[in-house]
Amino acid sequence: MLRYLTAGESHGQALVVIVEGLPAGLEITVEEIQAEMARRRLGYGRGPRQRFEVDELTLVGGVRHGRTLGSPVAIEIKNSEWTRSDKWHAEMSPAPGATLDPLTQPRPGHADLAGMQKYGFTDARDVLERASARETAARVAAGALAKKLLGTIGIGVLSHVIQMGPARSKSGVEGSRLPTMDDLAAIDASQVRCFDAAAEEAMIEEIKAAAKDGDSLGGIVEVLAYGVPVGLGSHVHWDRKLDALLAQAVMSIQAVKGVEIGDGFEVAGRRGSAAHDAISWDAATESYRRETTLAGGTEGGMTTGEVVVVRAAMKPLATLNKPTLGTVDIVTKEQTVSFKERTDVTAVPAMGVVAETMVALVLAAEAQRKFGGDSVAEFVRNAQAFDASLR
Repeated sequence: MLRYLTAGESHGQALVVIVEGLPAGLEITVEEIQAEMARRRLGYGRGPRQRFEVDELTLVGGVRHGRTLGSPVAIEIKNSEWTRSDKWHAEMSPAPGATLDPLTQPRPGHADLAGMQKYGFTDARDVLERASARETAARVAAGALAKKLLGTIGIGVLSHVIQMGPARSKSGVEGSRLPTMDDLAAIDASQVRCFDAAAEEAMIEEIKAAAKDGDSLGGIVEVLAYGVPVGLGSHVHWDRKLDALLAQAVMSIQAVKGVEIGDGFEVAGRRGSAAHDAISWDAATESYRRETTLAGGTEGGMTTGEVVVVRAAMKPLATLNKPTLGTVDIVTKEQTVSFKERTDVTAVPAMGVVAETMVALVLAAEAQRKFGGDSVAEFVRNAQAFDASLR
């Protein structure tokens, strides 16, 4: 069973991720993982950190001569800021000591105050360093391995931004098509990772307006998984349902406040006769088909063989370039304004890449559960045999 664990803080020495359950023989290189992680830094409206946050990545274990060994894969991602700044050597040192600059004014919309109360901290940095979205760099590294494994059985995962503030894409609606894996390069070339050129311009204007006001923007991304076989997930237990697993995984991304599978929220306002995907038989491919994606490629907690559709809504970032949100100093109890850490106007384009990662990790784990195999060859053979059994 595929699983992973991350460790590390935003301004610490490094992030670490261990991925367990990958079969032996999966071809992977540092360069492939770095390329995937570079996509996480994309997007108009990102802050200055993205210009120098180059991920120095080391494969520590589990890979030999460019292929996995079947043992846990360990990846270290060094923090370039730690190397460049003496400040973080002192602030984030693991050696006994104390900070000279405690943060006693928790930021609204962050984990700061609740985390301080839960763990008994008096310095918000003890919470915010781990709660930071920098942690998603380690997830994306793990996701690169998951995507590579999925690719061996013909599954591809992409994301695109469909809304930025009030600006909305028309991709997939009003007769326009959904992007496919062939469109991924064009999406990544977009300044906001949007497949709709007209909407891209409107989104950029919204970002510019928010930046001028020192404010931030949220939005919605859509993740599409192609080539997913029938039967990933299960109807037999609540915690085996694939749509539930996808919702939890995507909701775990920092600042994501809503997840939709297919047209889940829209169909809630329809009658049943217009809310479901009709089934047909395709004689050419000898397979059952659903011509619509209202259910997002899942039924009863299992994949149907159609494209899996997951949407994630990200709230506007709570750290603003022009701080206006009120807070309280936990020492003096005086009312004040939230302090400013370096921030972005929006991180929605980057969040899409992270959402891809979470969807890929869930699908890879369920594919491993379904098809098993100690080697990639066995995993692929088992998947092919199952597909043949459906004909």
